[in-house]
Amino acid sequence: MIPDWLEPIREGAHSITADDLTRFVPPEGSDARRGAVLVLFGEDEHGPELLLTERSHTMRSHPGQVSFPGGSIDPGETPYDAALREAWEETGLDPSGVEVFAELPELWLPPSNFAVTPVLGWWAEPTPVTRHSVEEVHAIHRVPITELVEPTYRVTVRHPSGWNGPGFLIGEERDVILWGFTAGIISRLFDHVGWSKPWDTDRMHDLPDYMFRGQDGAARPPQPNTNFKEGPGR
Repeated sequence: MIPDWLEPIREGAHSITADDLTRFVPPEGSDARRGAVLVLFGEDEHGPELLLTERSHTMRSHPGQVSFPGGSIDPGETPYDAALREAWEETGLDPSGVEVFAELPELWLPPSNFAVTPVLGWWAEPTPVTRHSVEEVHAIHRVPITELVEPTYRVTVRHPSGWNGPGFLIGEERDVILWGFTAGIISRLFDHVGWSKPWDTDRMHDLPDYMFRGQDGAARPPQPNTNFKEGPGR
C-alpha cells in the first residue's frame, strides 16, 4: 500500500498521456526495441525521494548521465520484470521490497529506436543499495523530492547540438546535472500532478566535457539526450 503523499503520482499516472510527457511516441507499425525503467519512490529521514543512478564517466556511450535504473526488455519479460531486474543488476536493489503501482505510457527515443515503459514503484521495504555494476555505475543518488521541486535547483540544460531542455542540479555539491529523457519525465510528471513550482527557465547550464569523452579520454561527438542503455540485460 502506497503512502498518502504518493497518491497524486498514482492518480496522475492513470490520467497522463504520452503527449503530455514527450513529443515522441513509437510510430504505428514500428520495429522499435522495447525497454523499461524503474521510477522508484522511497522515503527516509529526509522525506520522500527518488532513486537515480549516474553512469560511469568512462563509458563510451552517455558517460556520466543520470538516469532511472533500466534497460532492454529481454525475451519473455514484461516491463515490470525488466525494470526490477535492471535495478538489481545496477544497484543490488532487492525487488521483493518494491511495490509496483503504475506504468506510464510507452515513450519513444528516436536516436536509439527504443520504446521505453517507465514503471512506477514504491520502495515499501528499503534495503541497502550500492554500485552493483561498478563498470556501468559511477554513483547512486537518492534525491529528496523537496530538492527536485526546489526552484533554486532547476535549470535549462543546453546541449552542444543546440537542444535545450529541463534539468536539475543534484548531489551534495549540486554539481551533478540531471537532464535528457530522465529529467523530462520527472519535470512533466511533476507538472501534471501539481508538484512543480515556478522556476527561472532562463538560467542556462551547459553540459560538462566529461559527458563527451570516452574511455580513452578522446573527445566524442555530442550524443542524443536519450539517457538509456542498450543491449539485453543492460
